[in-house]
Amino acid sequence: MKKRTLLACMILGISSMQAQTAAPTSVIASININANGTLSGKVIDKKDSQPLPFASVTIKEDGKVISGGITKENGVFTVNNLPLKKLTVEVIFMGYKKYETQVILTNDEKNANLKTIVLESESKQLNEVSIVKEKSSIEQKVDKKVITVGKDLIASGASAADLMNNIPTVNVDLQNNTVSLRGNQNVRVFIDGKPSNLTPIQVLQQIPSTSIKQIELITNPSAKYNPEGMSGIINIVLNKNANMGFNGNLNTGLVFGITPKFNGSLDLNYKFDKFNFYSTYSMNHGKRINSGRITWDNYEPTKQDYNLTFDIENMNREHFGKIGTDYYINDKNTLSFYTIQNFNKPDVLFTNGKIYADPNLTSELQIQDVEGSEKNQTYNLAFKHKFDKEGKTLDFEFNLNQTKEPELALIKDGNLNLKQKNNVTKDGNNFIANIDYATPINATTKIELGLESRFDGTTNTFDVNESPDADFNFKRNIQSAYGTYSKEFGKWSTQLGVRLESYTVNGTFKKVGFNDETFKDYIFTAYPSAFIAYNPTDNNSFTLNYSRRVDRPNMDQVNKIRKWTGLTVEQMGNSELKPQFTNSIEANYTRKIKIGSLTAASFVRFINNEIDQVLTSNPYDPNKQLMTFKNFNNNTEYGIEFSGDLNLKKWWNFNFGLDSYFNKNTGVIEKRDGILYQEVVNNQLFNARMNHSFKLNKDFRLIWFTMYNAGQNGLQFSNKDMWKTDLAARLNVLQGKGSLSIRFNDIFKTMKARFYSTEPAAINGNFQWESQTVNLNFSYRFGSGKNRALDRKQREQNESRGGGMF
Repeated sequence: MKKRTLLACMILGISSMQAQTAAPTSVIASININANGTLSGKVIDKKDSQPLPFASVTIKEDGKVISGGITKENGVFTVNNLPLKKLTVEVIFMGYKKYETQVILTNDEKNANLKTIVLESESKQLNEVSIVKEKSSIEQKVDKKVITVGKDLIASGASAADLMNNIPTVNVDLQNNTVSLRGNQNVRVFIDGKPSNLTPIQVLQQIPSTSIKQIELITNPSAKYNPEGMSGIINIVLNKNANMGFNGNLNTGLVFGITPKFNGSLDLNYKFDKFNFYSTYSMNHGKRINSGRITWDNYEPTKQDYNLTFDIENMNREHFGKIGTDYYINDKNTLSFYTIQNFNKPDVLFTNGKIYADPNLTSELQIQDVEGSEKNQTYNLAFKHKFDKEGKTLDFEFNLNQTKEPELALIKDGNLNLKQKNNVTKDGNNFIANIDYATPINATTKIELGLESRFDGTTNTFDVNESPDADFNFKRNIQSAYGTYSKEFGKWSTQLGVRLESYTVNGTFKKVGFNDETFKDYIFTAYPSAFIAYNPTDNNSFTLNYSRRVDRPNMDQVNKIRKWTGLTVEQMGNSELKPQFTNSIEANYTRKIKIGSLTAASFVRFINNEIDQVLTSNPYDPNKQLMTFKNFNNNTEYGIEFSGDLNLKKWWNFNFGLDSYFNKNTGVIEKRDGILYQEVVNNQLFNARMNHSFKLNKDFRLIWFTMYNAGQNGLQFSNKDMWKTDLAARLNVLQGKGSLSIRFNDIFKTMKARFYSTEPAAINGNFQWESQTVNLNFSYRFGSGKNRALDRKQREQNESRGGGMF
């Protein structure tokens, strides 16, 4: 009881959600005062005859609940003070079939012993689950690829950003702060099926790898999914343990690079009676160091050539937490709540040097000392109702996300004299409400319907030397409805759907010395989708699908308040950006073989109004170039993928991913003469990854990971190739409840971001971050409960929420 009270208070602080192991006072008052009957018994699992702790025992009289209790750790229960009447006894344990019987208590037989009650698992819920698997697994489903995160992936780094570079088709560029899927940066990253106000790279950098249960790659979502993200959706499913009783998982890690860094996390779960409480806390503390150099050749003798140097020291003090509860009201209704809290106090020292090719010219140095305070909060409330008809459900969900990012930047010269003081505030709000309804028409036909309301808003202010300089306000309103129709024809299955969306955006930008700017847009659009699947045998599956998608400019892309400034370049958004639309067709084939599975995929995308980054002249400062975003005319992309997960030997597992993409970009760029020109670029990309896991014995494992990303041509900037290889070892300790691991990342220190351009100057640059590190990790799981796969909300069963939102 101490554990129960302590954990419930620590996680939620809600005393009203204590376990009820007896009938309410009002009910007891109605029972005969002479009631002195007793009921006892023991509950066990049919499969292994092990006792089931915390099973719910309910006593009814004429259909009305009069008393009850829960089983102890050894499965035994006793219920006292029962009336001497005919009673109904129900025993319920989540994931098991309900047990029901009747007993008659009389003056002659006041005590009833049901002896051993055997509960049978539901056929669809027989799988055992563990807190963290030893090895990651990849499963190809009809509409997505699901990666279950194991200890081998967790060892790759402290954050989701570190982990993602070990996953096929995903690439995270920590230097340029970009995330791409299938070679395209127009991707959306969600947490538990919900968006945030942060950019994809910010989301990945703020989530600890130890808190991730699964990663879903949805490359061509259907109409029931939010249509944002041209290349698809990366959905990160966080841990929510479903174990009975009290359970937990502790992870600690040290990263040794240029400077040492620490990360750690603690997961706790307590499941009893009708309640499940869970929590995750993690911290990430340390300094990350980046450096870079750009050579700038202006072509013209009247303009000076120079080299730019960049040195960035980023000190993070980040705390991440998720707490929540599920209340299983009865077999038909579940109420859930959780909140995610993320806090960080980053200190960034950004040193930018300008070294002229002419030795007679004096070099310049600019130092920016930035102190920030970031807070990101999410609150989610959901209710699920199951009808008597199997598969018929109704879901309500409300999600609120808020961010605050105040920042103070001191800009100094090379002699540390203060040149400018910048104060920045940035507040964001995102609210989503959705209703989802699903009903089977018959055994082979299903209809899903949903409604969603979404409201986004950002307020951003920029003060220079305590005086207002710029103000930006951005609001958008998205109302949508979707419907899908699914039908099975023997070995064939189809799904047709359409999503209708009304999109409204309003914004204002004010800057001292310039006229105020207002912008607005309204679009009503239909997003159809179609899926066809054919499964001739259990080992072969084919899918063909189509969807229309949209990439709406995010807050950073439209925000005209500058994001950062250097000696020669500064970055800001473009409020005139329009959404880009994509029509995507994809085909997949999955073959299960004796030693694993192989998947082949191909796709083609037709893109209109593509959004990309450009370098142009600066209307606000003629002495600096402006890095911003603009819409290009059109683009066509197509590509192929091949991946597999193979157990070559009992001791050797091998998974790999190969992909090659082709695209044709057409757009307008500004050249050195300040005139706009239309350009056409043909591009081919190639990426490869492979991961070998060698199990030397039951407790010791070696891991070898290698990746390669080919170069990419762009309308204005092109990237060169990069590659790396890692080695790791893992040892199970403490009778398998703990593990120790060490990983050497980027052994040959080859991960560098290298890029070049010919317009508006001859530009060659490279950036190096702390890619070469040694990671030490220790994890330990503890608890008294049994691991049972429970029938939770659909999104916890490797199934993302379909609904109005996801």
